[in-house]
Amino acid sequence: MSTSFPPHVKPGDQIIMFDGVCKLCNAWSRFIIRFDTHKKFKLCAVQSDEGRAILQWFGYPMDYYETMLLVQGSRALEKSDSFIAVIGQLPFPWSLIRVVKIFPKGLRDWCYDRIALNRYSLFGRYDVCVLANPDHEERFI
Repeated sequence: MSTSFPPHVKPGDQIIMFDGVCKLCNAWSRFIIRFDTHKKFKLCAVQSDEGRAILQWFGYPMDYYETMLLVQGSRALEKSDSFIAVIGQLPFPWSLIRVVKIFPKGLRDWCYDRIALNRYSLFGRYDVCVLANPDHEERFI
């Protein structure tokens, strides 16, 4: 039995899908680049052609982005589950933050939504999707 994967996703890939015009999301991407020393994650802006193809494959809207996704092969985690899965794979002390998993998923996602749905008014936005620095291009798809 063969497993199909979204476009641009290979077996073993872990791709963090983020809103490329969101200042908070871009800060998160820079945080990942800095602290993901083993390069476990790739990054993909949802506004890119690759990002749109992946969103479409999973059936997510391509014109409104309310959650970060973590694509792991043929599955996608969203909201607090994606955050916990990512932060739990970063080095100490960041991995300790995964302790928030003790809270019920409904409460975690409610808190996540408060930030995600208000991220532009809280943190701002760029007029265009910010491009990767040349020295980090291999981290992006």
